[in-house]
Amino acid sequence: MNKNSHPEIGGRSAKIALVLLVIVYVFNFIDRQILSVLAEDIKADLNITDSDLGFLFGTAFAVFYAIFGLPLGRLADVWSRKKLISIGLVTWSLMTALSGTAKSFFSLSVYRVGVGIGESSASPASYSLLSDYFPPKVRTTILAIFSSGVYIGAGIGIFLGGWIVELWNNAYPDPSLAPFGMRGWQAAFMGVGIPGLILALFTWQIKEPKRGMSDGIETPEHPHPFKEMLNEFIGMTPIALLGSKQYKKLLGINFLIALMIAIASYFLILWTGDMVQWIAFGLGCYVVACWIQGLPIRDYATYSMIFKSKALLFSVIGFPFLSFITYSGAAFGPAFYMRNFGVSEGEVATVLGLTAAIAGMTGVILGGIIGDKLRKKYTNGRFYVAFLVILLIAPFNLGVLYSENLYASYIWNFIVQLISPMWVGIAPAIVADLVMPRMRAIAGAFYILMVSMLGLALGPYSVGLLSDTLISQGYSDAEGLKTALAASMGVLIISATTLLLACRYLPGDESSKLDRAKELGEVV
Repeated sequence: MNKNSHPEIGGRSAKIALVLLVIVYVFNFIDRQILSVLAEDIKADLNITDSDLGFLFGTAFAVFYAIFGLPLGRLADVWSRKKLISIGLVTWSLMTALSGTAKSFFSLSVYRVGVGIGESSASPASYSLLSDYFPPKVRTTILAIFSSGVYIGAGIGIFLGGWIVELWNNAYPDPSLAPFGMRGWQAAFMGVGIPGLILALFTWQIKEPKRGMSDGIETPEHPHPFKEMLNEFIGMTPIALLGSKQYKKLLGINFLIALMIAIASYFLILWTGDMVQWIAFGLGCYVVACWIQGLPIRDYATYSMIFKSKALLFSVIGFPFLSFITYSGAAFGPAFYMRNFGVSEGEVATVLGLTAAIAGMTGVILGGIIGDKLRKKYTNGRFYVAFLVILLIAPFNLGVLYSENLYASYIWNFIVQLISPMWVGIAPAIVADLVMPRMRAIAGAFYILMVSMLGLALGPYSVGLLSDTLISQGYSDAEGLKTALAASMGVLIISATTLLLACRYLPGDESSKLDRAKELGEVV
């Protein structure tokens, strides 16, 4: 290999990669978040409900994002991460642009599934690449800087989406006279999707760091990366269990799991009337169960490092329930202001877009810096930032929701957007530190899967469902949505409990990591 094959840790190539990956993450969340500011127009044009909007924003995207994240996370551990990111970027950008052609709830759902599949490639590969480019002592800060793309992208997505749809609708009040008969929300999808295709040309030029170099752990190249990915896809089905000597027992357990998921889905469908939501969510749960069952057969070391670390497991439960709140707020924030204060799409796009970009970016980077500084003094230091978020987020969110003055609500929202993302860079850093370098992408994919299933698939939908229920009981559209958003704060109890347990087990799991890896036959 030539000299340029393995760029230095923290050098020029590392900084260029960080900048490009932040931009990729910005585009990722522009394409994801734009739906929120278009929601009211989409709801009217397609004649759908708040729970349908929650499905589009959350479940349709999240379930397939989670499912495909596992094999693509495995591919990121054994193949070129820059190529995987670039191909994923092309896929989700194209699907976002195609969303502008949607004429029905079904077709828009299909395109949102495509966006989820495309975006599932980016985060695990980026976590792995950046963890190799920068040393552990600054890992939280680097991943926080990377994660700032979430808030920059969300802000830009709201801003651009709101202004495109308002300008388009003003220019073409009669959609039949518009180019191709497009409505404003359709033009907005087109406008933000196409530039991502160009960005992919630049991400293809990122230099690959040597896997494991920042930790001083030699990790050889895998000879058959796509075979590994295929095995991971097979691993999400019962077929993978046939490779075990105990396959009969495992298949029996698998059948019971499938039966329990089917029964739970059936009763949830009867309760809510939402067949698509619970079939999709049930499918996601079953695929995850198959993957967990089959992982020790395919890679016992990875299974052991992930599922025998109590600190890691409690972390990937606790942090996603924080995202339950943030995703719900992101999905329905613009609608809340439009319904409760009567503000225009342009105003809400400007205020919420700038707030998300400035406050969110500042908060996530600040949380990463504080987390790294606390980590130097205390083994559990990173968790202290998460506990601060849990303590403050509920009262500030209630300030947003129940302020009678619009500008007071905007101020409360700025504070919420500053505080709520401070944990975002901390979570993947904790996960990365608890596994070996060759496992980082798949461990990151598992973490993202949990965020997707518990936070994104359940959060917006649950808030939308509760809003619809309250409206059907006589609440106004505004009061129903406000009450549903306030009720979502209850999941903080789950976050606080599980993260306290993760905090308790972290010192032991971290100190024993290398010894456990050696016992499993890993090169350390």
